[in-house]
Amino acid sequence: MNQFIFLGLIALGGAFGACSRYLISELCVSLFGRGFPYGTLVVNVVGSMIMGLMMSALNQGMIGAVPARPLIGLGFLGALTTFSTFSMDNVILMQQGDFIKAGLNILLNVTLSITACFIGYQLMMKS
Repeated sequence: MNQFIFLGLIALGGAFGACSRYLISELCVSLFGRGFPYGTLVVNVVGSMIMGLMMSALNQGMIGAVPARPLIGLGFLGALTTFSTFSMDNVILMQQGDFIKAGLNILLNVTLSITACFIGYQLMMKS
């Protein structure tokens, strides 16, 4: 496949994913208020479900890797949430019986990402 077409599919999916994330987050704020990050929770859960559906469909030959993977997997879900990829990585590790690696991946991703966010926030607050 032409690299420009591949990138175009990612960009198209990304545009829809980013807009969807915004609209879902705004809908959740209007429905439930700002007391809990419902929008983030919803996009993470929905994105993870879509990733699982897509990967299963790809593995069973129900859909083709192109355009599904660049358009949906990389573009749409990449912009909607990277949590979907994180979820799929852990499902694969668990399916392979690598429960220690899956647990370590979960622990490191969550702990290090939150720590890095906190450090970045604190660094900018002091400058």
